[in-house]
Amino acid sequence: MEDKELLSKIRNPETQHYGFNLLVRTYQQRIYWHIRKMVIDHDDADDLTQEVFIKIHKAIGNFREDAQLFTWIYRIATNECLTFLKKKRRRFFLPLEDVGKELSLIDSSAGISEDEIQKKLQKALLTLPDKQRLVFNMKYFDDLSYEVISEITGTSVGALKASYHHAVKKIEVYLTQ
Repeated sequence: MEDKELLSKIRNPETQHYGFNLLVRTYQQRIYWHIRKMVIDHDDADDLTQEVFIKIHKAIGNFREDAQLFTWIYRIATNECLTFLKKKRRRFFLPLEDVGKELSLIDSSAGISEDEIQKKLQKALLTLPDKQRLVFNMKYFDDLSYEVISEITGTSVGALKASYHHAVKKIEVYLTQ
């Protein structure tokens, strides 16, 4: 279903619940995995996904359609992830480099192949700063263009390219150790 049709169903009082349910079914899995790659833990990702759709439900009336619905939803999910990770670090006093707990959470239930290279890549990703990991995930795994990532994150294409480049170099160093 096209975004305009979906939005018209959501904005119509008679079909708004049906329209929002369609929106959730359309984007829920993609948003969950986008969040899961950042926070690793299933329960945290599940909670954040619900929070994202609650925020979308409250704000959909203010959506101006100056961006694609997909990028608007991803922006909300991305901001929720980054806010969650900052709060988690403050609450548990985790320094940026302390990812031991997250590394211990990597197992086959996280949707990660048992292949050692894949596990090592996931561990390498957890050593990246949040924004670099976010950019890497969106570019490498989600295959989004820098322009779309720029719309989602509000970051310039040049800065995104630099972040991706730095992330790739750090991952290469980690994988060759």
